[in-house]
Amino acid sequence: MSHDRDEQIDEEFLVANTPDAVPAPGEVDEPVIDAKAVDESEAAEASVEQDLNSLVEQARNERDEYLDLAQRTKADFDNYRKRMAAETAAARGKGQLEVAAGLIETVDNLERVLAAEGIDLETAASGSLPEDAAVSLQGVIVVYRDLNGTLKKAGVEGFDPSGEAFDPTFHEALQAVPAEGVSPGIVLEVMQRGYRSGETVIRPARVVVSQ
Repeated sequence: MSHDRDEQIDEEFLVANTPDAVPAPGEVDEPVIDAKAVDESEAAEASVEQDLNSLVEQARNERDEYLDLAQRTKADFDNYRKRMAAETAAARGKGQLEVAAGLIETVDNLERVLAAEGIDLETAASGSLPEDAAVSLQGVIVVYRDLNGTLKKAGVEGFDPSGEAFDPTFHEALQAVPAEGVSPGIVLEVMQRGYRSGETVIRPARVVVSQ
């Protein structure tokens, strides 16, 4: 009896301390997949991707807008700079011509003095001072020479149209007289030289023409 009792106790002990048997592969419970949760997850991913694409597209549009704005701003600034440069050059040129017009009147007065003294104007403008001239006359010649040099530096030049056909753009006819052997409309005499800067007439030459 004692032996049977011991075997029963051992058997009960083994049963109590033996882990549950591992179920066979066919007996393992498969995980339950929630189709609704999968759909919601995929929908969320699609929404995120759509939002991301929308943000990328918006960023590209804004970039293009800013680039276009920058290009237009640069073009406007370049046009403004060119316009201001042209206006500044025109104002400078106008100022130079106004100064030149004032100097021309002074040159006219000096030429009258030189003509009264019998001094050739071409010689006075570029030649040496006459040694036998009075000091005061030599001073007039120096001033005349300096003023002519200043006008040339400013791009202003005098012109004498003697023998040329009359051109109302550059000439002002003070008188028309008959001239034998000369075609009508020819400059016979220059009463006052003209001055111009390029194609801009500062003062037309005052002339006598043939009729």
